[in-house]
Amino acid sequence: MSNSKEVQWIKVAEAQVGQRLDNFLLRRMKGVPKSRIYRLIRRGEVRVNKKRCKPERKLEMSDQVRIPPYSGIDSPQVAKPGLAMQEFLLASILFEDEQLLVINKPAGLAVHGGSGIRLGAIEALRQCKPEWGELELAHRLDLATSGCLVISKKSIFLKHIQKELKARNVKKNYLALVHGSWPENLKEIDAPLMKEAVSERERVVKVNEAGKPSLTRFFVKERYSAATLLEVMPETGRTHQIRVHCQHAGHSIVGDPKYTSRVRGGELSQVKNLCLHAWKIQFSLPESTALVKVEAPLDNHLNSLLSKIGNSE
Repeated sequence: MSNSKEVQWIKVAEAQVGQRLDNFLLRRMKGVPKSRIYRLIRRGEVRVNKKRCKPERKLEMSDQVRIPPYSGIDSPQVAKPGLAMQEFLLASILFEDEQLLVINKPAGLAVHGGSGIRLGAIEALRQCKPEWGELELAHRLDLATSGCLVISKKSIFLKHIQKELKARNVKKNYLALVHGSWPENLKEIDAPLMKEAVSERERVVKVNEAGKPSLTRFFVKERYSAATLLEVMPETGRTHQIRVHCQHAGHSIVGDPKYTSRVRGGELSQVKNLCLHAWKIQFSLPESTALVKVEAPLDNHLNSLLSKIGNSE
């Protein structure tokens, strides 16, 4: 068993600045189920500087985190990436400097472990090089979404980009292949989104007036006989925002069974991979006027599909 029989007070070090409280606890309290960690936070048994706080609270330098006594199962929660996976991830690096990495995340790879996933991109990358042990996600992509994923090496960058994301200063451009003919005059969707529980483990996002403000801009890049390739620019960063806004417009993303409004016929209805790609990202660096601009090439599946439907017109 992995356990602690006494209350611990942990002082936040520089490498942990900018981490979410829940992620900090998951790494500290090995073997403790995620659901129990969230319950401890809700009950106020976990505190930061003697105050109750939320799981998404970003840690700051010298914060004091109270961790209650706990016990967990000593199991290999984080799997070790094989040599092939390490080589694949290293080859997927699009940009790197002393503060950050940007990788071209493949569809089907989770950004982090949890909920039955033993190994995500961040856990695997931390094991690729000895000096990468403290890498942190700067933002997230869905499991099924490919493309630009920013990874922080240093707390100064993590804190900076989280502020920039909140201020909507990070520019993101996606490519999405949607069913049908997207209306030429539909340039943006401004529709609030709310998460709803379908079951204990599954959540869906729906347009709901009581939800959080959500704005997405669209530009038609290419038209096909039964689909449209869109350049999509989310102005807000809600969970599943692009997928739900496309569904709301009546043109769900190809390969998205979760948010496909109705049963569709034709060849594209057989596609199993989500056709959504984080194509470009642009952001600033701390204490600098320099901008980092990164573009991720399409994965083989989406590239082949576009070639196929283009040639079949």
